[in-house]
Amino acid sequence: MDLSSLGITIRQRREALGLTQSRLAQLSGLSRQTLVGLEAGALSDLGFNRVAHVLAVLGLDFDPPSQAARARKRGLWMAAKNASVSYSREVPPDALGHALASGSVPEGYAAHLAHLLDEAPLPLVVMAVEEAAANEGVSPKAVWRNVAQLAKSLAVHRQGLWA
Repeated sequence: MDLSSLGITIRQRREALGLTQSRLAQLSGLSRQTLVGLEAGALSDLGFNRVAHVLAVLGLDFDPPSQAARARKRGLWMAAKNASVSYSREVPPDALGHALASGSVPEGYAAHLAHLLDEAPLPLVVMAVEEAAANEGVSPKAVWRNVAQLAKSLAVHRQGLWA
């Protein structure tokens, strides 16, 4: 659940409890302005502890962490799209997965891989590594070693992150 959806849930619960924004802000230790932003979906970040406290005040809990939502995402496909955003030719997801799993750069896709390792959000790379390992029948640990090798050979800026 993203912060915007969470804000809607918080507003609905606050209203069901008959609380004003001012009162909930006071009870939860937030400013009224922050609560207004949260409920309106205008905040980009609030911090886990602050969100957890508001939910606790309202008698709401986070769902237990699970991999169910992750399993529905297509990590390699999203990573391939991200890696291809600046290029007219898209790297196919299976070629990207093979490159990550083997440590070899497919011809014509070096810039795509460099972009992925330098610019892509880290959770996206993690998903791509997980799927590449599963699809290629290798361990994720081996794929991470290949990612480090690719980062070094492509001289990416975030090379230290992958080493």
